[in-house]
Amino acid sequence: MTTPAGAPRRAPRRVHVIGIGAGSPGHVTGQAVAAMREVDVFLVADKGSAKDELVAVRRGICEQFLADGTYQLVTVTDPHRGPDAERDSAAYKAGVDAWHRARADRYAEVVDGLPEGAVVGFLVWGDPAFYDSTIRIVDAIGERTPLAVSVVPGISAIQVLAAEHRIVLNAVGQPVHITTGRRLVDEWHPDLGAVVVMLDGALACRALLDRAPDLVIHWGAYLGLPQQVLRSGRLADVIDELVALRGALRAEHGWVMDTYVLTLPADAPG
Repeated sequence: MTTPAGAPRRAPRRVHVIGIGAGSPGHVTGQAVAAMREVDVFLVADKGSAKDELVAVRRGICEQFLADGTYQLVTVTDPHRGPDAERDSAAYKAGVDAWHRARADRYAEVVDGLPEGAVVGFLVWGDPAFYDSTIRIVDAIGERTPLAVSVVPGISAIQVLAAEHRIVLNAVGQPVHITTGRRLVDEWHPDLGAVVVMLDGALACRALLDRAPDLVIHWGAYLGLPQQVLRSGRLADVIDELVALRGALRAEHGWVMDTYVLTLPADAPG
């Protein structure tokens, strides 16, 4: 970004990208609370009435850790993302890139309208490093206006899943592979070790049954929230229940966040 000749140089606006864990106030670290207390305005995506709970949890976390009147929580209407499930890999990436640009446009408009010196915060579900777009979007905003960005890590759904099932993800000396439902079937191989799968609305693991009938799954939805649901067992034995359960949970709550880990019996902890 360039500054016109003779124009005063604008001080970078401070932005905190704060991981708040998987929904429980108990997941919010001391470092996250310290960063939250420096924020004047939190920007939160409004994804429609079906996902109001996602905004409500963030609001509740602010109310628990911050004094009344010390901050604002501003919701920003989220752009339409499109039918990801119907897109091939190239169209999916193009659609996500367009969604990110539209998000950055909307956030930048709000940021530009804030008083000079106001500190902006983004409360990221889980950890900002795992399948979350906030850092990329903040970088895009920074291409338009100077920003000084800090990132605070949070407890991820991956950690909560392992803790709630009381498992160690890796077998001794073995790797852990993290991927998405879209990529799982093409990537899976026994040598990958434990495979953590995120963003899998269709439970693509069903397609692995013929190749690996002994796979074991540890699955969890709404991790860290009061409505948390856990299931585990031999994939062939529980996959039909999981598909039905996931559909029922989405119908009941209007949204569902879930993740799971796949292991082979020799690698399954315990």
